Amino acid sequence: MKQLMLGNVAAARGLYEAGCSVASSYPGTPSTEITEEAAKYDEIYCEWAPNEKVAMEVAFGASLAGKRSFCGMKHVGLNVAADPLFTVSYTGVNAGMVIAVADDPGMHSSQNEQDSRHYARAAKIPMLEPSDSAEALAFAKEAYEISEAFDTPVLLKMCTRIAHSQSLVETAERVVPPVKQYEKNIAKYVMMPGNAIRRHPVVEERTRKLTEFAEQSPLNRVEEGTDHSIGIITSSTSYQYVKEVCGDKYPVLKLGMIWPMPDGKIRDFASSVDKLYVVEELDPFIEEHCRAMGLDVTGKALFPVTGELNQTIVAKAFGVEHAVGEALSDVIPPRPPVMCAGCPHRGLFYTLNRNHATVLGDIGCYTLGAVAPLSSIEMTLCMGASVSSIHGYNKALGAESEKKTVAVIGDSTFMHSGMTGLANIAYNQSNSTVIILDNSITGMTGHQQNPTTGYNIKGDPAGKIDLEQLCRAMGINRVRVVDPYDLAETDRVVKEEMAAEEPSVIISRRPCALLKYVKHKAPLRVNTDRCVGCKSCMRIGCPAISMREGKAHVDATLCVGCGVCSQLCRVDAFESTQREE
Repeated sequence: MKQLMLGNVAAARGLYEAGCSVASSYPGTPSTEITEEAAKYDEIYCEWAPNEKVAMEVAFGASLAGKRSFCGMKHVGLNVAADPLFTVSYTGVNAGMVIAVADDPGMHSSQNEQDSRHYARAAKIPMLEPSDSAEALAFAKEAYEISEAFDTPVLLKMCTRIAHSQSLVETAERVVPPVKQYEKNIAKYVMMPGNAIRRHPVVEERTRKLTEFAEQSPLNRVEEGTDHSIGIITSSTSYQYVKEVCGDKYPVLKLGMIWPMPDGKIRDFASSVDKLYVVEELDPFIEEHCRAMGLDVTGKALFPVTGELNQTIVAKAFGVEHAVGEALSDVIPPRPPVMCAGCPHRGLFYTLNRNHATVLGDIGCYTLGAVAPLSSIEMTLCMGASVSSIHGYNKALGAESEKKTVAVIGDSTFMHSGMTGLANIAYNQSNSTVIILDNSITGMTGHQQNPTTGYNIKGDPAGKIDLEQLCRAMGINRVRVVDPYDLAETDRVVKEEMAAEEPSVIISRRPCALLKYVKHKAPLRVNTDRCVGCKSCMRIGCPAISMREGKAHVDATLCVGCGVCSQLCRVDAFESTQREE
């Protein structure tokens, strides 16, 4: 059966057809939908793990038990999982284990643009790189075959354009391989130094065999062209741009197995063309490999090392005529990202700004607290870094900074990697104030559950971690809970905890305004007779509020009636549209 599928949906289908039994992931754009879609198949046990390291270790445990397993993450998540990644390369697997990593060229939803191909080379693990949805499905299935044939985990590298674009896919039936019996093998699975020393040569021999496999595998193919003055080596979404621009004019070596690379096939291809080019996004990974082989190749001299490629960039590099869209005659006004109307984080960031607090931020939709008019967050590094960084910041500057510095972190991010930072604060005692923004969901990646919500990936009841008790158990005596819609109470608690002479945690608790089960109040309206046009309400940056003819105006289609704006109005110009019975 043929159907259109997103790349991520197709990858999930590949897991299903390959007989995957266990999937554990942490949501991260653009990888999230792989696990969400896999969860729709009852035959696959799926879960959201607290972080990517845990997810990879869960997948390894399932593989060890003899069932095919999967874990998925975005590129920065692979940093978190790097510890088990490098060692599972040494242990190998029992049943097949596939690790999906989705890169984000252009940083559509990421804090950096790292190239995950380097991990494959550094960890000595094979990596497959699909260029459309059909290959996403096929490569996911092939990854399990390679995993079990070569006793290795296999990386499946997606990117934003492949993950979130659609193409035709032909589905097949699910085939579940026999469970591989677990056998105790201390030398293989216990990575103490004496055993690990003996496993390293095994890994090197495996890489040699995988390189031989890459030479013959149809994953890497040459597509002939009519003009051999130019030959192009490419992969992933770059392959699509090359084919769209150049068609069948130039021969193309399309690499589906990006590591290890087929050196012999590359040499043969290079010898068949007059000039060799590499078209790839981000780092010159293929290009540098070709140069190390002694080949004369052109790549990043023509193509940028930052951002995404596109058809126009490729066409310009090869001097090919290519149709481009016409620019609009009207200038489109910029639409910077903004917190949603009714976002519970807005009231808290307004309070922190008003108190002139130095705010160390974290990864989540609340990172928008850095932009005007709230302009609160001054640092964002990586998951959990706010809590660890505030401790270092306060230890460096002492009591003076402790009275005016806070860390903010979301509930899901706190469970991901904020707890260890809080343990450090409690253990090494800085008078740091940590604010957990508890919006009852993992908001940034599209409303996934987490260990604090009480529900699992399917929405069924699950174990729920009590944040207040957890913080107290970790050694924090001062734990306060506030409703960020109540500006006066939020302001009072923030002042008190910043002034405290011991570590403290404030839990700013209010569900995300976009959650389906959240009941909103009637929208507000502005009494224009009372409004004096002072623009005090504009200081919270709510997209439902604008100025029209010198008066505040509320867009009733956006307003959720949170009432934060009315608390800023000195003339009581905001009224509810709720009918009086």
